[in-house]
Amino acid sequence: MGPLLLAPFLLTAPLLCSAKFTDHGTFSNPASNVRPRFRYWLPDASVDAEVVAEDVAAVAQVGGGGMEFVPFFDYGGALNSNPPVNWSTYGFGTPPFVELFKTALQAHSKHGLLMDFALGPNQGQGVPASPDNEGLEWELVPFSIEIPKTGQFEGVIPGWGTGDLVSLVIARVKSNRTFSYELPFYTGDPLTISYDEFELDHQSVIERTRQVGSSGHVRLSLPKASSGSHYRMFAFYERLAGYKNLRFPSNRDDTIFDNGSYAVDHFDAKGAQVISQFWSEYILTPELTQLLGQVGKYAWEDSLELEFNITWSRSLPRRFRQLHGYDIQPYLPLLTFQQNTLATQQYTPGAFRCYLDTADQGIGYVNDFRAALVAGYKEYLGTLRNWAQGLGAQLSVQPAYGSIMDALAVVPSVDAPECESLSFVDNIDLYRAFSGPAHLAGKRIVSNEMGAVQGAAYNYHFPALVRSVNRAFLGGVNQMVLHGQAYSGPYPNTTWPGHTSFRYLFSELLSPKLPSWGNGMKGIIDYISRVQYLLQTSVPKVDVVMYHKQSATSLKPIYQGTDLLREGWSWNYLSSDNLFLEQAKVQRSVLAQDGPAWKALIIDSTQNLTLDAVDALDRFSQDGLPVIFSGGPPGYYPSEDGSDLERFKRKLSRLLKSPKIHVVANGGVANKLKTLGLRPLVQVNTNGACYTSWSEADGQSYAVVFSDSAKSTGTITVQSTKTPYLLDPWTGTITPVLVYQRTRTATTIPVALGVNQAMYFAFGNAHGMNIAVPRYHVQQVPSHVLGSTYLPPRGIALHVARSYQASHAVLSTGKKVLLKAASVPPAFPLSHWNLTAEHWEAPEDLYDSQTTVKYNTTHQLDRPISWSEVPQLSNASGVGYYTTKFQWPPSDTAVGCRAHGEALGAYLKFSQVVDTLAVSVNGQAVPQLDITNAAADITEYLRPGENLVSVTVPTTLWNYLKEILDELVTAGQPVQFLGGTPTRSEAGLVGTVSIVPYTHIFV
Repeated sequence: MGPLLLAPFLLTAPLLCSAKFTDHGTFSNPASNVRPRFRYWLPDASVDAEVVAEDVAAVAQVGGGGMEFVPFFDYGGALNSNPPVNWSTYGFGTPPFVELFKTALQAHSKHGLLMDFALGPNQGQGVPASPDNEGLEWELVPFSIEIPKTGQFEGVIPGWGTGDLVSLVIARVKSNRTFSYELPFYTGDPLTISYDEFELDHQSVIERTRQVGSSGHVRLSLPKASSGSHYRMFAFYERLAGYKNLRFPSNRDDTIFDNGSYAVDHFDAKGAQVISQFWSEYILTPELTQLLGQVGKYAWEDSLELEFNITWSRSLPRRFRQLHGYDIQPYLPLLTFQQNTLATQQYTPGAFRCYLDTADQGIGYVNDFRAALVAGYKEYLGTLRNWAQGLGAQLSVQPAYGSIMDALAVVPSVDAPECESLSFVDNIDLYRAFSGPAHLAGKRIVSNEMGAVQGAAYNYHFPALVRSVNRAFLGGVNQMVLHGQAYSGPYPNTTWPGHTSFRYLFSELLSPKLPSWGNGMKGIIDYISRVQYLLQTSVPKVDVVMYHKQSATSLKPIYQGTDLLREGWSWNYLSSDNLFLEQAKVQRSVLAQDGPAWKALIIDSTQNLTLDAVDALDRFSQDGLPVIFSGGPPGYYPSEDGSDLERFKRKLSRLLKSPKIHVVANGGVANKLKTLGLRPLVQVNTNGACYTSWSEADGQSYAVVFSDSAKSTGTITVQSTKTPYLLDPWTGTITPVLVYQRTRTATTIPVALGVNQAMYFAFGNAHGMNIAVPRYHVQQVPSHVLGSTYLPPRGIALHVARSYQASHAVLSTGKKVLLKAASVPPAFPLSHWNLTAEHWEAPEDLYDSQTTVKYNTTHQLDRPISWSEVPQLSNASGVGYYTTKFQWPPSDTAVGCRAHGEALGAYLKFSQVVDTLAVSVNGQAVPQLDITNAAADITEYLRPGENLVSVTVPTTLWNYLKEILDELVTAGQPVQFLGGTPTRSEAGLVGTVSIVPYTHIFV
């Protein structure tokens, strides 16, 4: 079958005019715009530009859409305090970097690819700048001392001279304790965290900043502290944090490049302006500006891995008052603990923690502080977004998570919000939380930094990648940026196999130096590309949405019930902030009708509602949206002093009494949805846990079903009666579904999925697909029917495997067809394999990182086993070339299959795939196999007599590298692993390879 166009599946939502954003290609051959890109780890600008261009060409060769171009600089210097080249000369924005950047853009243009570009070095958080630039990152620094029991104090306040004084606060401490706890540390030994905790009398908290003299002197006279208590003085100073996202030793101070690169203020437009002004002055020549307009896709910034004492911006007090109507300065003592970057500063949470003696312990003030940060962060993102769009690109950022902000509140502020498989731990629930606000706001792209796995460098297997990708797809993500592609050229003080980002801490170092790059990588990329085509050219429709509000994103699974998953319900999450977007409207009893079209909103008792959210829920329910409270009433999300609590309780009580509000016990949501007459878009009835998704485009619909971590058999039922098609992203083919049942409103399709397999269906009009479809279909078949084919003009042929029991197929016409298959030969395994192992090894000179020594050995195997179990291959890596033979037909019993004039055929099945495989039968290539359930109908390749099966299987480099780790360095640094060195991994062809004969029976 030739390439198939899916014109009816094109998305009609407004996009940028540039063809680079609107060209999607076809399902069988997606355009670069929708293909996954590789995060490209550029060591620094000293590298060979020709090699960079070759690396871009290599991306095109394996079907990638381009690069996310990241000037790595050894993670900003954090992994290498003594780089082997002078980063003052080769830093971000220097003339060598600009030339290299131009080369990368030109190479993308030459090969028809698109390029994302980091806003700065390392993770893009900043650019080289003068250290006193007020647009750089600020921090708040706290100090505290005890005031004498007499209540009298005269002297210089603590910390004077640290920075500009923001606030001096006095409070009576009612009780104080010292706490210690241990956290696991990457060195292996736990790290002890100690801090003091102070309970403050809320009535005693008072700001005395104006009493501080110009030299820091203050005189205080306070009432004598009662027994068991004391007064404390808290002084807070703002200063430029001086945090660098690129640092290295330098004795020069001639230009801004000698100081590395500084992180900018992420809570004010000024921070974005520092970045844009740097680009204008040092990078954006007319030629580069033109190239970015042609092939630049996203200006990009990674997750917020900044370092603070307390997260701050100089404009925050002003922004706080505008947002909340009161001043934050008196409440700064509540911000001294765990108010920096939670993900990266867990070992430095703060020296002391304060809380109030009120019901909410002062959490309302903390919530308001974080909300002000969100407002400033949105201003920063909006300014960057406008700048990027002015270059003909868009903005992609990993927003807020890991910081002390609510990521769901920020997601809508980015053109292409990006999450990551590492922090999201491949959790579908977390992905659905991230994608919910994006779907609501109409974001066409939800991106994912995909494939970072701790301890899997050179040891990352493709089935693991596909599992992670499939879980992200089912979570509402539709763009993968693979982590990552290694620079393939030589680099100083670096051994074979070349520059290794993160010093082996994380996967994967993808490049032509891996055996899999030219032996299977393209099949994986094409699979991802075709699924992304489907998901990016359609609008996701989701069954229900859940409320979820946090002041700091925890990245923990949220909904703990299993009732929705069992039946195939899909869901998203929205924060209270999202409920007030212009798209958050109820029409025809659904929320966001033109977007995800959620049919109900669910509030779990574990959640905390804001006062405004109660009003929004009331409004939604009055407009006809079912609102369901699960497990009882939720809690209160406080603001300021929490004085709105009683008002909140009254409003919530009235809401819960409304006849339009539904209250159910834990686990009762699915049943309530049924009683409301609602059904999931894709209903599941299988013996394994399956996730589903649904999307629509121009009259067509897609259904996806994914079997999570186990095999699943059963049925799916979709609320559509349009013609069903099976889409195969592994081969790019589209075929009509021939076995299904249909009612007036729904279609039920049998499914059998392998471990971590996803199946893709389309529902549309036959004339729009240009694919022949029979006038009838099969409604029911027994389990020994392996597949079916429509072969006009003869009709539908069922692939019937051996069975001694009489069985029938039932057609939509009402006809029953007897299926006789007792004479079909039984399935049999293939044995006596010849293996030619192509070894990939380092050269004698380990510092010759460009040379890979290859040689062959041959091995005879009774059955496929891992290289790690073959003594001569236990420490080997490379490519395995396997061959074996079998006789066809396998026995004379096949004659009985011809009683009705039907031919005998066969499937080739693999019980397990370790990496990927390419298969040929009698010299004819079999189309790419789905590595999560590897099987192929090989009937057309068979011939009477002896048949040859050839299988090519790459391995990772790990089993070989493991033996020479002590000799390897990258940029002069040794190999480093967290938690010990991984053991050998499986490699090569393993498990059982079987031939499963069948007979064609036309029905």
